[in-house]
Amino acid sequence: MTFGPGTSGPEVVTCGEAMLLMLAEPGVPLDRATHFRRSIAGAEANVAVGLARLGHHVRWLGRLGADAPGAAVLGELRADGVDVSQVGVDEQAPTGLLLRDCHPSRAIDVQYFRAGSAASHLEPAHIPPAALDGVRLLHLSGITPMLSPTAAEATRRLIELARAAGALVSFDPNVRHKLGGAAQWAQIVGPLLADADLLLAGADELELLTARPADEAAADLVKEGARAVVIKRADHSATAYTGAGRWDQSPFAVPVVDPVGAGDAFAAGYLSGWLRGLPEQAALAEAACVAALAIQSPTDTAGLPSPAVRDRALAAYTEGIDAVHR
Repeated sequence: MTFGPGTSGPEVVTCGEAMLLMLAEPGVPLDRATHFRRSIAGAEANVAVGLARLGHHVRWLGRLGADAPGAAVLGELRADGVDVSQVGVDEQAPTGLLLRDCHPSRAIDVQYFRAGSAASHLEPAHIPPAALDGVRLLHLSGITPMLSPTAAEATRRLIELARAAGALVSFDPNVRHKLGGAAQWAQIVGPLLADADLLLAGADELELLTARPADEAAADLVKEGARAVVIKRADHSATAYTGAGRWDQSPFAVPVVDPVGAGDAFAAGYLSGWLRGLPEQAALAEAACVAALAIQSPTDTAGLPSPAVRDRALAAYTEGIDAVHR
């Protein structure tokens, strides 16, 4: 993989929990499945893979166990060109595991085995002081501070390092109710919204974390200093608010194979557009395109595209250009 000029170090840093994913064969309920596909899962790792495939130099920070799942996760990330040179290995705690099934049109059964995982033991001392030197963007999610009090402290430390390095902060609340109730999310993750330069959140997440209508909260966050707030809506459309105005993006109609990971794919597509200086509407369109490609393949990451695949698909979705690569 090649990177642009001046990218000897990472352009983007993400930090969070990466887990080994065991995905049941498509259409088969988890309790009846006998065949599983191995992959990786974890919001920040998914975004790291998405950005790396789109040509960006990305470093993922986190903690993994000294076990076979941890080695598998590292191997998957390395294979996609993600910098894992500063990942920590915990000799005592295990790598998290995620089991789920895959249905395009009914509820998906997700089982986490992450309590006491290596990632939950993340603390500020595990963050190398120079981890963010020279980076343009730090991407975080609300999942990490919800793992443990020390992981919440590490999240704060990362934001401090980003500010010191002159990097912007991208944040996706990524609310997971299995990690805590609404009040706990509002208490721990809600204050982090004000630290985000780029915020990508579901409408329901903004309402939960601010106790206000999503559009009103987004507009006020921009007034308070955010460069962009992107609202992801229940109908899969999106709205971006910036100091220059408002932009709307409809979803692209595609057949759904596996809807899990769409939000992380959207984030990777949008952040890639932002890093490349695209206008807001173009970045939103690329985000919707990358999400549309991701949900047409199983696992969180299998459908994440290269720039050429993204561009061909976007032309097909928006201009009716033949998407077949001849």
